[in-house]
Amino acid sequence: MAVRIKLPGGTLKMKVYRELRGRERERRVPVMKIGSLYFIWWSNSQHGSHDKPQNSHQ
Repeated sequence: MAVRIKLPGGTLKMKVYRELRGRERERRVPVMKIGSLYFIWWSNSQHGSHDKPQNSHQ
């Protein structure tokens, strides 16, 4: 289960590897590994963009 901590500039998430999203695994967002935990920083400006292509609203 992922842990999310809302902060003024974004969200700090703590996950194990199997819970990571594609963007997190590809390190397109800041990721730091400590032991078996991954710490991921999603800034407020990144929250609007998704893994899906932009022209997929059918």
